[in-house]
Parts: sequence; C-alpha cells; structure tokens
Amino acid sequence: MIEFRDVSKSFWTGTQRKVILDRASFRVELGNSLGILAGNGTGKTTIINMMAGLEKPDEGSIRKTSRVSFPLGFMGGVNNKHSAKENCRYIARLYGLDPDYVESFCRWVCGLGEYFEMPLATYSSGMRSRFSFSLLLSIEFDIYLIDEGMPATADVEFNRKAGNILKERLKNSTVVIVSHSPRTLEKFCRSAAVLRNGQLYQFETLEEAKRLYDYDA
Repeated sequence: MIEFRDVSKSFWTGTQRKVILDRASFRVELGNSLGILAGNGTGKTTIINMMAGLEKPDEGSIRKTSRVSFPLGFMGGVNNKHSAKENCRYIARLYGLDPDYVESFCRWVCGLGEYFEMPLATYSSGMRSRFSFSLLLSIEFDIYLIDEGMPATADVEFNRKAGNILKERLKNSTVVIVSHSPRTLEKFCRSAAVLRNGQLYQFETLEEAKRLYDYDA
C-alpha cells in the first residue's frame, strides 16, 4: 500500500506558484492497479516520484508498506559511463539479487546485442528506454510505477516480450500508471483517478474518471 496523508507539493515557476497537490489524501491498495489521468504540466512525474521516494512533499506524509519500484524510465541509479552489463550487476547487488540472473534477464529482454557491453552514453533514446524497462522488470516489486506507459520504441520483438512480462507480473502485483491518455490506462488498470486542481479524485472505473477528465479538459 501507498498512502498520502494531507500531502501538499508545489513549485515556483518564476512567475507563479504551481500547485501539484493541495492537502491531498488517498491510497493505492495492493491488488487494485490504478491509472491516473492528468494533463501535461499538471505534475504527473512529480506524483510518481513522490510515490517512489525520489521527491518529498512540502507538507503531509507518505507511508509505504509494500515494495515499490523506481519509476519506469528513471535512470538516476545507473552510470552512463558504464555498460548495460555493469549497470545490471550493480543494481542487482543494491537489491540483494543474483547479478548473473539480472544481467541475463536484461540481456534477453532488451535485445541490444553487442551494445549491451558498451557505455549507456552511446545509446539512442530508444535503446535507453528498452534497457530501463528491462531493468525495471528484472526486479519483482509489489507496486510498479510507470510514467506515461510503455517506452517509446519501434522494436516489435521488445514490445511483445516486455508487454507479456509486465502482464505476467501484474497477476501478483499492482501498477500505478500516470498518463494524459485514457487508452494508455485501459490495458492495465481497473480503477482510475483524475489529478485536478491539487486533488486526486479516485473512481471505481476508468469510464467514471474519464468523464471528469474530459469535462475538465
């Protein structure tokens, strides 16, 4: 479970204060994957980062009783000067996992070939997306955090493998996806919420959330 209690978060843009959350309280329960609809610039990445513990609230508290992933696409724990192989083994040790397993898993899923032995700094954006998603899937979490859904990649084989693995993971785990697109959420989430005016409004179904989101748009 992830629980936000009276959480406030805002940023100074240089001309005004942008409110992300205003004394918001809500829960993400295990077994009930949640999709959050939020327009561009409303704080999608910030709320995911707070769930992961990468950003702290200005006020209020965030409580976690489950094993929560780092956000999909987050590369803060890897070193661009090192290869995918070296980064895999480093992350595996951080999480107390078998480095050989994590390396083999990522090598198979991302399908980078000889680039797996090369520094991440040499990767294209698509290659980095494939590697970061593979690394996320190599570790079993109770709750997976995904910002804007699957990584943008034209690699059909990767999309098939990664998508199938994620669906398998979700049989025993929960996902939180934030996106501006309802179509991104409908593949994985039963319930949904709308981030609007500093509050997170939760609904039993995506259709209910979509009605508020479309009205707000």
